[in-house]
Amino acid sequence: MVERVAVTSFTEFVRDTEPRLKMALSAAFGPDLGVEGTAHALAYGWEHWARVRELGNPAGYLWGVGRNHVLRLARRRRRLVVFDSVPSAALPWVEPALPAALGHLTERQRVCVLLVKGLGWTLAETADLLGIAVPSVQKHVDRGMDHLRRELGVD
Repeated sequence: MVERVAVTSFTEFVRDTEPRLKMALSAAFGPDLGVEGTAHALAYGWEHWARVRELGNPAGYLWGVGRNHVLRLARRRRRLVVFDSVPSAALPWVEPALPAALGHLTERQRVCVLLVKGLGWTLAETADLLGIAVPSVQKHVDRGMDHLRRELGVD
């Protein structure tokens, strides 16, 4: 009976966390690597659920697991594919220089800008997933937006 409770608990956790985790990792590394990182993180979470569920921020921990997995993949491939490789037909119309400009942001700035400005997450939701303070998220969003405005020549 205890085994069934753990499965249900993990299932509920995945239902609530998987979409946010996938969006965050995709914001950081592009859609293909974001999906790969999410799958790896959730598989790790399942395998170690007894320990992961006891953590203060299991979603944030699995964000780190997925992020580290993608970075290991990138080191093996000797390149990190970000937004320059996303086919333009797969995206809604955006400023043509925006994907490259997003690729020039730091990882943390890119994730915060895309989650808060692009996907409408609150600062608190973003901070919770990334395991950082709300003012830090705001700082990353502000700096990232300033960089994008300068690079795109927008006031």
